Amino acid sequence: MTSLLNSDCRIKVSSVLNRETTLYGKQFLTDNSEETCWNSEAGTPQFIVIDFGRKVNIETFQLMFQGGFVGKTCQVLAWTDASEFVDMMRFYPEDINPLQSFPVAESERQTTSRVKIVFESSTDFFGRITVYKLDILGQDA
Repeated sequence: MTSLLNSDCRIKVSSVLNRETTLYGKQFLTDNSEETCWNSEAGTPQFIVIDFGRKVNIETFQLMFQGGFVGKTCQVLAWTDASEFVDMMRFYPEDINPLQSFPVAESERQTTSRVKIVFESSTDFFGRITVYKLDILGQDA
């Protein structure tokens, strides 16, 4: 199981706090620095879309949130050959700072080229999400 994220991946996010992409942009999701982060605007839902540029089999999602700005209820959608997103799994992070892992049950695994992580609710009263690290582990299909 290896990281599926590389320089060919394209990432889109729902919003960036105060549109300050140089301080809180999507590029900080995968820079492996605990000093930088993606920070969303207020309001739910928020999301991250990852286009791998190839077919992959996802086994685990890893996220490091800032406590107090954690997605409480999260849904992962997988892109299909029919050009639509379908439900893949749900996960429920703890309101803590350390890296958290969310394995994909074998019965929920799908071959896909794109995923959308939807943060349906947040531990923050205003609905903001802060992610210091995102990784997706698995294998090329």
